[in-house]
Parts: sequence; structure tokens; C-alpha cells
Amino acid sequence: MLNNPRYAPNGEVTAAVELEGVNKWYQAFHVLRDINLSVSSGERVVICGPSGSGKSTMIRCINRLEEHQTGRISVNGTDLTADLRHIDGMRGNAGMVFQHFNLFPHLTVLENCTLAPIWVKKMPRRQAESLAREYLHRVRIEDKAGSYPGQLSGGQQQRAAIARALCMKPKVMLFDEPTSALDPEMVKEVLDTMTSLATEGMTMLCVTHEMGFARGVADRVVFMDQGQIVEMANPDEFFRSPRSDRARQFLRQILR
Repeated sequence: MLNNPRYAPNGEVTAAVELEGVNKWYQAFHVLRDINLSVSSGERVVICGPSGSGKSTMIRCINRLEEHQTGRISVNGTDLTADLRHIDGMRGNAGMVFQHFNLFPHLTVLENCTLAPIWVKKMPRRQAESLAREYLHRVRIEDKAGSYPGQLSGGQQQRAAIARALCMKPKVMLFDEPTSALDPEMVKEVLDTMTSLATEGMTMLCVTHEMGFARGVADRVVFMDQGQIVEMANPDEFFRSPRSDRARQFLRQILR
């Protein structure tokens, strides 16, 4: 193990997420093409690009919501295969926040947050509820614990979804367009919550068109187009002097 570049000399995993030569097809459509990406523990990576470039598919493959056909994906040192034990273990370490919240409408916010800790991690209910209230306080909606999702604004629902993911104590957070379904006035409250997580050292991969968040929070920006990673750079370099014509065109459109 010590000779494996994924591990530090003390045996700890150095890459929180790794993709090597990942390809995915939807029938004849080649949606991901030879994706190579390594994300270090504590790193914040923003993934951007035009619609249909494969961004969300890549994130969903990391969480095994989509299955890749070739290549290797590893999360916290565990390779994702068809082995359900590996998938369940990975999902316990990688929280996912979706575009459309995906909260259970018939459960209260507190019940949404405690469901997985109780049933997946076998956590005692009282402990799960205490943990959930801690994270609801952290995302500033502790007063909504007894409310149902339909009684919350979009921004509050997304913050509840973030709290739900955090209740599993993940080592990595995956965000798939977390603000795209929100009204403009609700975007800031969700981005503020994500920024707070980033400053606390959470490993994050975020698919987003929020370029202000990318500039202010990301350690690295990954630009994708037509199923490929076209370029990777730190935010200053990417926004100041993108190398590819496609990235320059994308930035002109999104920043105008």
C-alpha cells in the first residue's frame, strides 16, 4: 500500500476522489470521454461548462447514481464497483445535494435528516435527532425542524437537503446545480451555507454556473465540454486567461 501514489507515507488516503479513464455511454451517445480527475482531501473543486457537457453525469457517477462503463472511480480509497458493500460504504462518506432538493414531502425536516442515520448507520433515534438539530442550526433553519418541505421556501428546502447530507458525516460533499432551481433572492442563502462548509475544510465537488462562488471559494475550476475535461486551473488563471476557445466563449456568455 505504501508504494501506491494514492496513499501518503503514513498510510492515509491522499486523494478523496479519483477518476481514471472514465467513460460512459447512453446507448450510442458517448456522454463521458476519458475523464481523469483527482481531488485532494479538503480541496474545493467547481465544475462548469455548457448544458449537456457531462458535468452532472460525472457527479452522479461518483455517487454511483449512474454507472460508468470503463475506467476507475475511487472515493476515499475505495474503488466503485458493482459490489453493493462498496457502494453503501461510499454513500456513507459522500453526501449528495441535488438541484431539486429530493426531500421526502411526507416527512418533517427533522425526519428527513434522521432517516438515513437511523436506518443506514443504525444510530439511536435520540442521537440522530440531536445530530440533525445540530446541523439544522448550522444551516440556520433549526426553527423549521417540525415543518414539512412544502411549508419551506426553496432556499430553506435546499439548506435542509444540505443538513440531511451532513447528518451522515460525509468526508466529501457533491453538489449538482444546487441553486439552479431557486429564485435569485434565495440563491445567496444557499451559497452562504456552502461557503461556510468550504471554510471549515470540507472536500467539495460542485457543479454550478455561479461563477462568483467559483471565484471566491474554489481551489480549482474544471471546465467541461462535450463529455471531456477541456481545462483545469485555479480560479484566477481560469477567469483571467482561459486557454481554450470554448472556455473563453463560455465565460463571455455567462459573465455578460
